[in-house]
Amino acid sequence: MSNNPLSPHIQIYNWHISSLVSISHRITGVINILALSLICFWIWILFLEDNSYQIVSNFLNSFFGKFFIIGFVWSYSFQILSEIRHWFWDLGYGFDLKTSKITGALVILGSITITIVLYSLRGLLL
Repeated sequence: MSNNPLSPHIQIYNWHISSLVSISHRITGVINILALSLICFWIWILFLEDNSYQIVSNFLNSFFGKFFIIGFVWSYSFQILSEIRHWFWDLGYGFDLKTSKITGALVILGSITITIVLYSLRGLLL
C-alpha cells in the first residue's frame, strides 16, 4: 500500500492566479448581494424616519463605514472585470495559460486601481 495521497491536497497543491480569481469571483458575488440588500434596507429606513439619515451618514463617515464603502467598490469593480474576463472566455478567447495568468492579474490590479481612483474622486463626485 502506498503512502501517497489519492488526490492533490492543500500541502502539495500550488495556487494559481486563475484559481484565486475564480474563488474571489464567487465570494464577491455573495458580498455584492448582501451589500445591495443592506443598501436597499438603508434606503427603506430613510423613508421611515427623519433622523435615520443622520444615523446612516454617521456610519458611512466612520472608519467602518469607509471600510464598507471601499470594500463595496472593490467588490463590484472586481466582479465587473472578472465578468468581462468570463465574457471573453465565452467567446472562446483567452484559454491559454499565459493569457489566463495575464487577465487574472489584470482583474486583480484593475479592481484595486479602480477602487483607488473612485475613492480618490469621491470629493469631486459628491
